[in-house]
Amino acid sequence: MSKILTDQNDDLSPDRESFDPTAYQKSRRQPIEPEKIQKNNFKLISGTDLELHGPEYFHNYELSWLDFNFRVLDEARNPANPPLEQAKFIGIVCSNLDEFFQKRVGGLKRQLQAGVNEPSVDGLTPFEQLKAIRKKVKVMIQDYRSCFFDEIVPRLKEHKIEFRNFAELSKKERKKVNDYFDSQLYPILTPLIVDQAHPFPFISNKSRSFALEIADDATGESIFARIKVPDNRPRWFTIENTASKAILINIDHIIRERMGDLFPGATVQSAHIFRVTRNADLKRNEEEADDLLELIEEELRERRFADVVRLEIEADMPVHIKEILMDRMDVKPIDVFEMRGSIGLADCMQLGKVKGFDQLKYSSWNPVLHPAFRSTGEEGSSDIFSIIRAKDILVHHPYHSFSSSVERFVQEAAADPKVLAIKQTLYRTSTDSSLMHALIKAVDAGKQVAVLVELKARFDEQQNMEWALKLEKAGIHVSYGIPGLKIHSKVTVVVRDEGEMLRRYAHIGTGNYHPGTANLYEDLGLFTCDPELTSDVSDLFNFLTGYAPNQTYRKLLVAPNYLRTRIFDYIMHEVEAAQNGGPSRIILKMNSLEDPQLIQLLYYASSQGVKTDLIVRGVCRLKTGLKGLSENIRVHSVIGRFLEHSRIYYFRHGEEHVYLIGSADIMHRNLDARVEAITPVENLQLKKYLRFIFQVQLNDNQQRWELGPDSQYTRVTKEADQSEVATHQVLMNHALYSKDPLPVQS
Repeated sequence: MSKILTDQNDDLSPDRESFDPTAYQKSRRQPIEPEKIQKNNFKLISGTDLELHGPEYFHNYELSWLDFNFRVLDEARNPANPPLEQAKFIGIVCSNLDEFFQKRVGGLKRQLQAGVNEPSVDGLTPFEQLKAIRKKVKVMIQDYRSCFFDEIVPRLKEHKIEFRNFAELSKKERKKVNDYFDSQLYPILTPLIVDQAHPFPFISNKSRSFALEIADDATGESIFARIKVPDNRPRWFTIENTASKAILINIDHIIRERMGDLFPGATVQSAHIFRVTRNADLKRNEEEADDLLELIEEELRERRFADVVRLEIEADMPVHIKEILMDRMDVKPIDVFEMRGSIGLADCMQLGKVKGFDQLKYSSWNPVLHPAFRSTGEEGSSDIFSIIRAKDILVHHPYHSFSSSVERFVQEAAADPKVLAIKQTLYRTSTDSSLMHALIKAVDAGKQVAVLVELKARFDEQQNMEWALKLEKAGIHVSYGIPGLKIHSKVTVVVRDEGEMLRRYAHIGTGNYHPGTANLYEDLGLFTCDPELTSDVSDLFNFLTGYAPNQTYRKLLVAPNYLRTRIFDYIMHEVEAAQNGGPSRIILKMNSLEDPQLIQLLYYASSQGVKTDLIVRGVCRLKTGLKGLSENIRVHSVIGRFLEHSRIYYFRHGEEHVYLIGSADIMHRNLDARVEAITPVENLQLKKYLRFIFQVQLNDNQQRWELGPDSQYTRVTKEADQSEVATHQVLMNHALYSKDPLPVQS
């Protein structure tokens, strides 16, 4: 077993090197005012000569995001992954690209339309970014398509999963396919021609369509037509599926073969697939909206008809057909991407549904019951509240069960006659959420229930609106938060009558209250009845649902008013420690690192000798290896079967070893434009578990990447004398075999 799993000393600093053993006496100090950061020129601290501008200090956000997607693509290329998992990663890469064009490219397009020519902090204007994006995306398209068609498809064939064209089918197989077309496809296909009586049809977002040129058999007249490929049918029709063999055919091939049936009296001269992506970055004015629900509904209607930001076409599409599409949808050449073979490979995620081939997937993982919930609480009671009263509990998904922790917490609160009130934020959840049903049962039982629904959660607006209406109809107090701010915090508070006092219990998490993603996303959640923390959570709800502009907090770090200042203060504490010759250390784990001000502060800390590790799954605008600036900073990225989603912040802070978890990344939007909640984790045992997570990830030699001074990410490989450390496998094993949530020798 690796040392990282057995080191149980009391020094909680998860350093990559040993600290100076000299004890450092922490100083009590006043917070540094945020005014010492000047927003206009990003100058750091008065009296220093550190003033950073331009591309030499910052990575471009969009290009860094594409670098992240290349790391995901590498999982599809990795032969150590089972072949159906490789195909799933292709689907993730393409789905990510769809969202990237909808949000990021769409936003840049909107800037251009508004006449914005100002460069971002990395020195690139919106148009320059769009050109750089196109260049990088074209490489990505070539890479992911080569990976799928030249590597994954042949590997699947070796394992008896075959993809066939119509011409490759036997007579019996053709009959089966033709029967499927006649019964399942033909009835729902709608051929649309374009002429004086028939305008060019609306092309929906992310839909695949055939652009056809047909000729009237009587007159020879050439006519343009379109057939939408139905998205309510599986992408691949299964011709045969036994325990030893599967034969699949793309429904595009079926429709192409039989589309003549849709045009009797005409001849199909050409038929080529195309696909559009529409802008999802639409402007809204919440301050002027009388009803936020109506505003979001209107935005969803507008998004359906938003501008096309990407047109994907088959490479052999005739030029005049391509020009028709570009003209009718107002698409510029920079937005057109040509490719050979099937378009829309986000559907590759459907391949995991092929039956009988579980050996071609990851071994199944069932989250385990957290050790704290295996025991009883005070006086032998097994209710969740007595267990939380005994000690704070830290759950780690998907290693620990979501249903037996978070869902249980809300369900027991709904059923417990001593519970008087439940309040929860809702950013994203599932279509059929047991949590929402529990809250409805709670209000039926006479409890006060309040839910803060974030209607602006991108791509979940429709579902959140539906839940908001259901909850309101059930009698729950539903609030939509604050104009101009997204409610991104993940908090629940329960108020319970315990005789002599009302006690509050809280869950503060890093991830959404979504049972589905809890099995795929890596997240943390703290259960506590700490009076100060739970009071803070109650005060946060008062701020969100009522009027409390000057709300302050005892322990909770809340954005937008306090989080930036507190992180600034923690970093500066490490700077002063290093300047005074004491031990200093920073480790930050997050999804994205974007905020220019705090990046410069991290540069300053590094320049003063503070060793810093940044575990950033996605976008990182900080550059490593800058002489005199970032030589003490390492940037890591962990990519694998689970999506790293938790935010954990560590500061040595003398001998205090401050650990924080919560909903916020170090991004401008999280610090200044969202309501976020970060909680300290104060229990010594729970700090050790967070330290364990860091140690595993910083020693990973299977899933970890490091950002080099050349701005390139390199996958870390195992040295000959090292044990294999793969983050997700280590943490699954630990959850399975440890009787205690702490890292112990197995």
